[in-house]
Amino acid sequence: MSQHIYLRAYMAGIVVPTVFLLVVAAVFTIARYVYNIPVPVERVIVFPMAVVPNAWGLWNVLFVALRSRLQLSIGLHGALLPILLAPFGIVVASLLNLPVPNFVTHAFPIAAPVGLLVYYFAWKYLVSFLNRVQEIA
Repeated sequence: MSQHIYLRAYMAGIVVPTVFLLVVAAVFTIARYVYNIPVPVERVIVFPMAVVPNAWGLWNVLFVALRSRLQLSIGLHGALLPILLAPFGIVVASLLNLPVPNFVTHAFPIAAPVGLLVYYFAWKYLVSFLNRVQEIA
């Protein structure tokens, strides 16, 4: 099972955000169409559904490719990903003229470290587990 290590790393990387985003999309869809909550999910969900799983997969490929040269834990490597994704998401939101609620700027000092911790633990436990399953860890 040593063939196609980067393909297996990519597949192991995309699993966690794909499953999470499917659950989020299902919850938003039920909230909007069953309970008539006015949430314009189709404008907001495109970026995470298209970019985030691919970014996780490519980030895991990068981890596998660099692990012999750069001794960095997978959790710390994963915690660096939101530092790249957040500015990209802000640019996309501004290009799409999506209004940013006022509470987002007030919650950022607390939400940013929490987000980094969530990414750290997701990579440390979930992605590293999937890498072991794929026999690349």
